[in-house]
Amino acid sequence: MRIHATSKLSECVSDALTSIIPRGRSLLLGLSGGVDSVVLLHLLVQLSPRFSWQLSALHVHHGISRHADNWTEFCTELCAKYAVPLQIERVDIAPLRAKGIEAAARQLRYAAMARQKVDFIALAHHRDDQAETLLLQLLRGAGVRGASAMPLLKIRHDAPALLRPLLNVERSQLEAYAREHELRWIEDDSNGDVSYPRNFLRHRVLPVLEQRFPAYRTTLARSADHFAEAAALLDELAVQDAKSAINGDRLGVATLRQLSKARGKNLLRYFLAAQGAPIPDSTRLAEMLRQLCEAGEGAQICITWQEWQLRCYRGHAFALPVTLPAADFAIVWQGEAEIVLPASHGVLNFQPVLGQGLSLEKLHKGAVTIRPRQGSESILLNAARPRQSLRNLLPRQGVPPWQRELLPLLFCGDELVHVPSIATSGKYVAQAGEKGVLVSWKNWTSMLAAGIPVEA
Repeated sequence: MRIHATSKLSECVSDALTSIIPRGRSLLLGLSGGVDSVVLLHLLVQLSPRFSWQLSALHVHHGISRHADNWTEFCTELCAKYAVPLQIERVDIAPLRAKGIEAAARQLRYAAMARQKVDFIALAHHRDDQAETLLLQLLRGAGVRGASAMPLLKIRHDAPALLRPLLNVERSQLEAYAREHELRWIEDDSNGDVSYPRNFLRHRVLPVLEQRFPAYRTTLARSADHFAEAAALLDELAVQDAKSAINGDRLGVATLRQLSKARGKNLLRYFLAAQGAPIPDSTRLAEMLRQLCEAGEGAQICITWQEWQLRCYRGHAFALPVTLPAADFAIVWQGEAEIVLPASHGVLNFQPVLGQGLSLEKLHKGAVTIRPRQGSESILLNAARPRQSLRNLLPRQGVPPWQRELLPLLFCGDELVHVPSIATSGKYVAQAGEKGVLVSWKNWTSMLAAGIPVEA
């Protein structure tokens, strides 16, 4: 459906959002300062009071353009005019420049958005963006998932949902709306640089295509919807296969060997996506499947791509980010609910409970510290049995070798009392009705997969 009159644009956005966002929820706009996001801000400023939405905005300062500071100033002044709270996130693109400027900037933008404490994030992608994205993905040889349409609503685990209320609106309509309402916006000086693939399509290819196929935006959006349906069906198949193959962070290689090559690749791709890993190209994915299926018992597989690794241990595949080296530290716990650990050691959470976990009374008898493994630790699980060496206990518990040195250990004085998710000293277990604390570990893999920064 094409929106023919700029006066109908507010109605279009309202229809797209009101069925999704309940009254009183928080909504953050990704504000670049370009015409698309400026128009969406203007519309949301009108709609938010009507539906009691808590509207705010986020501007990501990439530092790529020499005008980046001016753009930040423009967004600051614009939000002040509308009395919309604005957050500025400054990111450094240099470490990711090898991925390409556009890809690196996009990754940093989405990571910044994932950290926001809001219910929904609105993005100003429109129908032209949808068409350009589909063509770019096809030219890169993408499969059905890569060629899928950007959805109106995307639910994300441990991150705000993404909304794109302008997907049925063309760029020309947004520009007409902006002129009608005398809005000001930023023109990114890089938009005319045809060395960028998207700009080349926009300025050199699509104008020619429009002469012969004037409805190409609509038809390409329809094709993207078809790809999205096909991708959803492949996911449904992968979910069926995953029931017997995937257990949390591990994928059973035996199941992969039983499936056809195409179905095995589909399951492996689904598993990688579930771990938050980037999806490799088809050649690399096929090689991953081959090595996993041909690996003998005890094989040490390690395949690296895009700063991630695929490893194999005891008949299971694991996907994990390339880690920072293990650190040496000693952190005193003083009752905090959360402690962020150095390097790749993750985060410890402490939850007060009754009759469970570690006894607070016993912990208070000595200094409680968190330390990394040194290699000679042991824990007394049961007073009637000998102490257990972690060197023997961790392999018995199925902890992969690459995780063992990253486990944070909880000591009371000089005694090891807790290894998160693995073991607790029997002397320190809280009794019925006794105040206790449950200690849980979010390891570096799950943190990076969720876009949470890991401290060096």
